[in-house]
Parts: sequence; C-alpha cells; structure tokens
Amino acid sequence: MDKKDLIIVYGKDPKEMAKQVLAASKIEEMIGDKNRKIGLKPNLVVARPAEGGATTHPKMVAGAIEYLLEKGFKNLAVIEGSWVGDRTSEAFQACGYKDLHKKYGIELIDTQKDSYKLYDCKGVDINICDSAMEVDFMINMPVLKGHCQTNVTCALKNNKGVIPNKEKRKFHTMGLHKPIAHLNVIAKNDFILVDGICGDLNFEEGGNPVPMNRIIGATDPVLCDAYICDLMGYSLEDVPYIKFAESLGVGNADTSSANLIELNEAKGFEKTFSPGRKVERLSSLVIENDACSACYGSLIHALDRLDETGELRKIKKKISIGQGFKGKTGDIGIGICTKEFDNYVNGCPPKAIEIIEFLRKQI
Repeated sequence: MDKKDLIIVYGKDPKEMAKQVLAASKIEEMIGDKNRKIGLKPNLVVARPAEGGATTHPKMVAGAIEYLLEKGFKNLAVIEGSWVGDRTSEAFQACGYKDLHKKYGIELIDTQKDSYKLYDCKGVDINICDSAMEVDFMINMPVLKGHCQTNVTCALKNNKGVIPNKEKRKFHTMGLHKPIAHLNVIAKNDFILVDGICGDLNFEEGGNPVPMNRIIGATDPVLCDAYICDLMGYSLEDVPYIKFAESLGVGNADTSSANLIELNEAKGFEKTFSPGRKVERLSSLVIENDACSACYGSLIHALDRLDETGELRKIKKKISIGQGFKGKTGDIGIGICTKEFDNYVNGCPPKAIEIIEFLRKQI
C-alpha cells in the first residue's frame, strides 16, 4: 500500500467493512513476521457505546482481530487510555471491549496504569507509555468526529491515548496542537483504520452522532487527517496540528495528491437514525428523500460549518438531497441524484468542503 493511498468502504456492517479494507491494503504483507506483536489503538475517550458518536465501534475492532487471526497473527493487544475524567476499565466494559477479550482472548492494556518513558520528539519532551512503544506494529483506530477544542479529532490526536494522564494534562496547558504534532514524530502509526460509521458532529464525548457509514484505511496519518477535514468541511488552518505534523516530517497534507480507492459505492445505505437536537435543527433546511447516509452526513457537516460562520441564516431556500430526486427538477440539490436541478453539487457522495463552496455561491 502506498503512502498516498486512502482505501474507503461504505456500508453498515463494521466487522465486514474492516476486513475488506485490511484485505485491500494487504496489511499482512506490511506486518510480515507472524510472531510480531500487534497493537490495536481505538478511541475510548469515555465509557459510552459507539452509537453515541464518541468511541470506536467494537465490531470494527472485531473485524480487524478476526482478519489478523485468520492470517496467522496471534500476538494481539488492545491498547488505550481514556481521558483524565474517565477510567479506561469502565470504557472497556461499556464499549464492548471486555466482550472482545472473552471471545478472542485478546489482551486489554490500560495505559492509565502503564509505565512510561520520556522521549525527545523533535524538541518537545513527551512521556509515552511502554506498552505502545513495545509493539512491533500499531493499528491506529480513531473515530471520524468533531472536537470542541481542535475542531477535528482523528488519527493524529487519537495517539493521546498512549500517553499517561499527567502528560495529557500538560498537553492542554501547551495548547494541544503543538504537542499532538510532536507526539506523532515518535508514536507509532503503522496502519490507520478510521471508524467513520457515526462520529459526533463537534464534540468528542458524543451526543450528536452523524452517520457517515464508511471506514477508511491509510498509512499516512497526516494525509488521513487532512482528508477528514475535507469530509467535515474544515480547512487545514482550522486544525493547526495537521500542518505542524507535516512540517515535522510525519506525513503529507496534500489531499489533491491522494489516491482514493473506493471499494464500493456509497449508494444504498439510507439514513436511519434519531438525530440529536443540533443535527435536527440543521436538518430543518433539508428536504430529504431516500438519502444515503454518506451523502447526508456530508451535508450536515457542511451546514454546521456555515452555522458557525453565521452564513447558514442567509440560506433562504430548502436544500434537496436523496435518491428520490433522481430525474426530478428543482432549485438547490446535493449529490449526483439531483443532477437535473438548476443548481447542484456533484459527487456520490460529495465532501462537506465541496458542499460549503457550492452553498456559498447560492447565498
């Protein structure tokens, strides 16, 4: 798999989707020796089920475990530390990871209880937990979601889970962006498997999940996070740690050079969820008819960005989206299904950044 590759699969079965991405990446060739120790690093920031938009789906992790076991890899461990206000042990229970331990015999390592060492991360000294540094191959498994301080959290920020609590506190005093970038100089990102099933709109604790029904595979955490910005409608300037990490040699933030490998189409995975209050408010501008969640999710993220800038109130016409608009005419449409409309943004699905540019022209 090339550093420029981003493998994307759409669907509603996280276990099978994870297997498809890993198969397409030929991850077993990247790992090599069957005796190597493999770490799985999910996002279990709080003790809440994945459906709320905060934590990594255990079914996605189960898919990765089953794939690796089938390929002959036996030395696996889930490695994670919740944020300072929560206990990882409670998150393992609430998020379904103790069930994974029982079913597959996989070790659960709580970095809140782990030993650690100090590393020079290109000019910034950071304590990193021994369990994360001792693995031979790390699979970073973040959630595609918003964050109240950094706007976006995905691959790069997910590695905060491999540092001790005292270091997490220090990160906040340093402003998060700089230490996150420097951490990733040393923290391992051998493969990234992004849970884009239903990450939260803009809060790391969940509560406003936005179904996007996709899983993304990557080997460059900087490129991965830059692409996530496009999906959520943010510029790189909105998430400074991405460019900081690029300047430190962690990866490449130029998404125009990315090679998108879509394993299937986003069609057929309709929007079926109960929205939170904010998502419900944003969707009041939308006329939806059999919309696929991947397309609808991009629209919600776009509307949220416009709401933040005060531009949303300038949109006076309803926005149409969904397969039910195929062959029909109208004013403002989202996605290829509305190509007969007077004004529409192409894509199946379009990215939030593309929808934002389109809607600004309509304003």
